[in-house]
Amino acid sequence: MGRSDAGARARVPASRAGHRPAAAATAGTEPAARTPQARAADAPADPPRASARPEGPRRAARAGAPVPVALSHEVHGDGPGLVLLHGVGLDRRMWDRCLPALAARHRVTLVDLRGHGDSPAAAAGVSLAELAADVGALLSGPTHVVGFSLGALVAQRLGLDRPDLTASLTLVSSVADRSAEERAAVVRRQELAAQDFEASARAAVDRWFSSAWREREPQLARQVLDTLLANDRACYLACYRVFGTADGELWPGLPRIAAPTVAVTGERDPGSTPAMSHRLAERIPGGRAVIVPGARHLLPLECPQELTDVILAHTGNAAGNPTGALAGNPTGALAGNPAGAATGTPTGQESHRS
Repeated sequence: MGRSDAGARARVPASRAGHRPAAAATAGTEPAARTPQARAADAPADPPRASARPEGPRRAARAGAPVPVALSHEVHGDGPGLVLLHGVGLDRRMWDRCLPALAARHRVTLVDLRGHGDSPAAAAGVSLAELAADVGALLSGPTHVVGFSLGALVAQRLGLDRPDLTASLTLVSSVADRSAEERAAVVRRQELAAQDFEASARAAVDRWFSSAWREREPQLARQVLDTLLANDRACYLACYRVFGTADGELWPGLPRIAAPTVAVTGERDPGSTPAMSHRLAERIPGGRAVIVPGARHLLPLECPQELTDVILAHTGNAAGNPTGALAGNPTGALAGNPAGAATGTPTGQESHRS
């Protein structure tokens, strides 16, 4: 998941210690949980690039509101603002394959969420509202918010709490309104992560990568596994608890989301299912769902072209400019059989709510 520095404007580290190498594990070993101080001490130096020191998080404007922390982030490109939010246990590098196309049309901010990458640690009991406030503190005005998995839940919370900052929402591989059986499966995964972190990370990669994809890109599967294994255990479990419960928290409020919203997931995603994306489209006023044929969970890595087409069509339409990537198809549905989609499967399926 390596990233080229071409087009980078700035890479801003978090203001407190907490840096860790994103892929520190080796095959067959499980790194012990490390303190932020220890991780900061032995972290490799970043390659030279433009940098800036954050001025610190904006203070909460009203009593009782979450106080954000300063997130590590970087900015690429020019144009309307767009922010990319990753999933639990991953980091901003998961957007590497989507970044060139998005930065050609947008000023893209990539962040490491609290408890991930180079950002400050996440304490036990961290809330979805706090994760959303962290992101909101980086945004200076209406921004297109694209969130993957946990990041999609953060995007929904931001849409509810800060409608002034959300020009549009793209919810990638998002869970929604889990059934009792689906909630029980998440609880079992969290218990496994607490008992045997390496086993849980390997099980996640097995869910996310088909055997055919793993054969095509074994190094990518290894990099994703290394990123998972390099997580601070306490931070991971704190954020996974948010991921496992926040859809229930969000569900009652979704009809209040005013931002134009599209939910996109893979046809074969067993956790963030097509049914969930259709539920989101039906629950959020004006929402739409797009299903990518043949794909699993990691759309930003497995189907970057198809995903960026959907994002750019949506951001263009949300701005009242139907010149997005799918020109002539203002609904944002996938056209034809895009590269990487499974041959012989139906094209992108879409639902709407007006």
